[in-house]
Amino acid sequence: MRLASPLTDMFVLVNLKAYPCDAMEVATAARDVAEASGVRIAVAPQAAHLERVAETGVETWGQHVDANGHGSHTGSTLAEAVADTGATGTLVNHSEKRLKLADVDGAIRAAHRAGLETVACGNNPRQVAAAAALGPDAVAVEPPELIGGDVSVATADPGIVEDAVDAAAAVDESVDVFCGAGISTGEDVAAAADLGATGVLLASGVAKADDPRAVLEDLVAPL
Repeated sequence: MRLASPLTDMFVLVNLKAYPCDAMEVATAARDVAEASGVRIAVAPQAAHLERVAETGVETWGQHVDANGHGSHTGSTLAEAVADTGATGTLVNHSEKRLKLADVDGAIRAAHRAGLETVACGNNPRQVAAAAALGPDAVAVEPPELIGGDVSVATADPGIVEDAVDAAAAVDESVDVFCGAGISTGEDVAAAADLGATGVLLASGVAKADDPRAVLEDLVAPL
């Protein structure tokens, strides 16, 4: 399913990771900025906060789901449980939660079984191509050396974004390509769009901000 195409339809997915931020403050800010701007913005909080975040009305995503279904799987993140909180999508295979290829496949299948949209992450165009072949809704290219930094991948290495877009299209043109790592400003979002990305992933730029609302407003300003 195509999530976005022109600049005005860019998707912004804010991953709160395990940062010591106020998830509810970010969620309400994201909801308000999305409503005011018409830009699609989602928040991916810690699993324990999913239901509370979803109750704000912001589009809510999980940070991870496991491949297993119901059963004796202590400690697993069940896709159906994530969906039950009100979440509508999930990340899979983030650089900080890496999976074997078979488990990426299983997690995507589990998410779709539970009605969740999926963004499967990869470090480079080769991994993006492999992930695209597994049938996610979108893939995201995130060079790990740039994650959490002050320089966006769209600026530091624009070729890797363009190559990821081409690699995914060669496998399945219906899979969107997102850009992650170092995204923190509206200029970064516009640069990602210019390179062919249809969405962005970001984390510290919002989660660590003194004023998350102001950062989100800047992010969507070019859109």
